Amino acid sequence: MEEYKAFQAKGSVTADDVRKMMKDESFYTRMREFHRALLRSNINGSVQGNGDYRVSGTPLSFASNNSNALRGGQGQRCDGEIAQDSCKANPQDPHQDNSTPPACRDAQGVPLPVSYDYDTNFYQCRQLDVNATEPELKFADCNALKANATYGKYVNFCDNRYNSTAGKSVGYLCLPDPNKNTTNVLVPSPATGVITAWVQPAGGTGTLTLERCGFDISTNRAGVWSPKRGCVQREGYVTTTVQPYWSTTTEPVKVCAIEAQNRPTNPYTGESCETGRFNGDRSCGCGDKMRRCEISDVHTARVASFNEEPLYITDSVVRNDEPYFNILTTRRSFVNGPLSEFYRQRQGVGVFSVKAPADNAVLPAVTYADTTQWSEYVRDNTHSGVLTTPAFLYRFPTQRARVNEFYEAFLCKHFAPAADASLPPPDDACNRENNLAKRCGCNYCHATIEPTGAHWGRYAERSALFLSPDQFPRLDVKCRDCAINGDTGCGGECSQYVMQAFDGDGANSLGLLKTYLYRTADEEKNIEGGPQALVQRMMETGDLERCTVKRIWNEFLGRAMTAEEQRMYLQTLSQDFAKNNHSLKGLIEQVVMSDAYRRID
Repeated sequence: MEEYKAFQAKGSVTADDVRKMMKDESFYTRMREFHRALLRSNINGSVQGNGDYRVSGTPLSFASNNSNALRGGQGQRCDGEIAQDSCKANPQDPHQDNSTPPACRDAQGVPLPVSYDYDTNFYQCRQLDVNATEPELKFADCNALKANATYGKYVNFCDNRYNSTAGKSVGYLCLPDPNKNTTNVLVPSPATGVITAWVQPAGGTGTLTLERCGFDISTNRAGVWSPKRGCVQREGYVTTTVQPYWSTTTEPVKVCAIEAQNRPTNPYTGESCETGRFNGDRSCGCGDKMRRCEISDVHTARVASFNEEPLYITDSVVRNDEPYFNILTTRRSFVNGPLSEFYRQRQGVGVFSVKAPADNAVLPAVTYADTTQWSEYVRDNTHSGVLTTPAFLYRFPTQRARVNEFYEAFLCKHFAPAADASLPPPDDACNRENNLAKRCGCNYCHATIEPTGAHWGRYAERSALFLSPDQFPRLDVKCRDCAINGDTGCGGECSQYVMQAFDGDGANSLGLLKTYLYRTADEEKNIEGGPQALVQRMMETGDLERCTVKRIWNEFLGRAMTAEEQRMYLQTLSQDFAKNNHSLKGLIEQVVMSDAYRRID
């Protein structure tokens, strides 16, 4: 009200007054929110952070599905009572009757189990207690059970398990769960009568044998370990002074020995640890400063930062009064702490599929904890304004979705078939055309969508990964040969390539990068030109200017232009916008100084 009264007393609002208002931070805040809505800059629901790559607890460890492959049970952690490299001095399971204590690590330094538990998905584990009513449980510990003439036969299945109430490991007797009726046939040792295994009874489906648990872990092939069925085989922990990248303290950290490793590849198979498979390979680990892993707060911070990046790009263009459509073409961008560390340290393996937009020498070094410091840098020449940011690429995860957003947001156009559109009879072969740009009915929209989508052809769908021609050539001979031989998986290396044929074009395109399928020569030029070429072509039509005028009008008048207002203002404002070097501030000034804005109706 004070501001209103001041201008009322002055008697008018001049262009200088408007320009002064557009230097105020409240104006830039409004423009950020305008662009947030325009770009729908929110990828919270677009990235699958399902927790498999997260660590938690003490010691820090995975605690999700991947624990099945690492330790033999979902959500199972390592043994927090035994230091991995002191496992011989402090064995977790004293009832284990092996005469030689287990090795702590294998020949390549990969952690081996130091303790084990029986999996309660197969076994019913009841605590030993001298006051128990069941006679098989009336023992102080596993050694007392072993010494008993009647129940000593169960000693192989007496398990020292951690009890949170007692604060230590205590003895449990783990026998097949009677409610599951799958493993109730005993296999005793002929010499001692001590039970060594349980076998599925006759008549069961398949054969299920549960051998006694121990420290020995099975291998399918060199470097690929699988815990025994029915057993949770845990490694120990290590203590390190190297803090995880998200840490805010300097205290020593306990980390499960598997997660504490830092290998680039499996030492036996050569398989990479820099892919999403790392968290199911006992030899990989989380890497230096646990860079391959995360906690819940890390994922939240990264998503929030990705959401803000395009808004910093648009803010810099508006704030510096640059040509407005630089927001679609500039290579300039910004990073804060979470993004700087993400790119520089190659974090987020398995969660985000994003190629670093510049070399480390160019990327600003901002500490992870600094979420509010945004530093400017220049991305490599594959980038084009907001259109190649992870926020845009993840929010609109397919080439068609990216085209649709570009047309709606910046051209004010929508894809819909013409009012007089018609379809051929159902048995017409045109209905079965795999190329949507040619399929009857679909072609009304896709004849435009498909060639336009090619501008994002070097950006993978459902990710923000740039498919570099060096790494992803137009035709991959290995993928082609695999496809011809019927190997559509091809070792997991050909997911971006055509590996199955559904028509003649597909049969001739095996091993071709998917984005090149059904492309004409002109569309292939669109792939190589990228989004920059699309923007440059649209600049020649005048649609970008006219759409921006409509959106600014709607923003400041709170409603769309009427037909009469379009006749009176649209052409003039669009032409002046172009002549004025596409200054958004200049356009806003014209809109708010217009008779339509000043008139109350």
